[in-house]
Amino acid sequence: MIKSTMENLFYRSLRSKQIAITAIAFALFVSVISLVLYEGTKKSVTLEVNDEKTELKTSAHTVGQLLSDQEIEVADHDLVSPSVNTPIEEGLSIRWEQAKQVEIQIDQETKKVWTTESKVSDILAVADITLEENDEVQPSLQANLDDDQTISIQKAFQVTLVDGGSEKKIWSTSTTVADFLKRENIQLNEHDKLKQEADGIVTPGSVIEIVRVEKVTDVVEEPTNFAVVTQSDAKLLKGREKVVQEGKKGSVQRKFEVIKENGKEVSRTLLSEKVLEEPQKKIVSVGSKVMVAQASNKKPVTVSRGDSAPSGGKEFYVTATAYTAYCNGCTGKTATGINLRENPNLKVIAVDPSVIPLGSKVWVEGYGYAIAGDTGGAIKGKRIDLHVPTKSAAYNFGRRQVKVKIID
Repeated sequence: MIKSTMENLFYRSLRSKQIAITAIAFALFVSVISLVLYEGTKKSVTLEVNDEKTELKTSAHTVGQLLSDQEIEVADHDLVSPSVNTPIEEGLSIRWEQAKQVEIQIDQETKKVWTTESKVSDILAVADITLEENDEVQPSLQANLDDDQTISIQKAFQVTLVDGGSEKKIWSTSTTVADFLKRENIQLNEHDKLKQEADGIVTPGSVIEIVRVEKVTDVVEEPTNFAVVTQSDAKLLKGREKVVQEGKKGSVQRKFEVIKENGKEVSRTLLSEKVLEEPQKKIVSVGSKVMVAQASNKKPVTVSRGDSAPSGGKEFYVTATAYTAYCNGCTGKTATGINLRENPNLKVIAVDPSVIPLGSKVWVEGYGYAIAGDTGGAIKGKRIDLHVPTKSAAYNFGRRQVKVKIID
């Protein structure tokens, strides 16, 4: 009885194990079939992440779901192609690029832009920045930007350059005068002047002026004037002069330091002087003899046009008037020292010494023989004034054209 019971229990245990194994095998079979069926539903796609490509199979329904399955978090500015809502299809190529923020420095202003581009020109296009011909960009437009690298733009502006008096307009991005001169390859010589400070700020419309200074040595020969020496001559009538020795100019060599600014001379400094030839002084004898005239009689002089002219002598016509020793402003003494108030009947005429020399003996038509012994402020050129003893005689004479002869 006991033996039979033990056998029954054994068979029951063995059957239970068989059932369990069968159940496990069935479950495993179902799992394998399910996995095969699941894998059969996956699609093959190409995923490009920041320029690195990967081939993979996915059961994701959309591009967004695929990226999420790959633990890729898509930010607002990232590039996803095709879009995240695109359904997954067999053989689909998917591209994702992570955007980065780029800082663009434009003169003193800063602009930030999110982009997936790396080429400088493409980044500027994304930032909607237009460059002019003379603007400067660092790095260059064709360069690829590294991480954390910024783009620097210097906008060009017009500057007026006045160099040696010549003016022109130049586009520049320089911030200081010194940098501007360096960029334009402008050299300053030793004596040149820069109107602005070298560290001065350059702004749009600035005027940079250079004065070109030149120092040269100039050697010239110049004439020197002679001195005029006068000496008294008692043999000459007062008012007359006689050249004893003609003057002759000398010559001197002078050495100058000449400073020119923009080609124009602004200063001349004498460095040395050398006499090449001494001048010869001019000696002039000046008459000191006082003329003493005696009246031929004490009767008044009668002016008549009937006096006959002497032969010989220089002859010409002049305008004649008459005066007395008692005219307004008259002293009664002539320029040659004759006292007409003491000798009212003397025949004396006032002349222009450049036409009729003082002291000359003359003959005047209608007046007779006389001495050129006086001058007058109004007696210029071919004009004479005849001395007569009375005012009435002067008035009667009036103004006439008369013939004059210089006898001696």
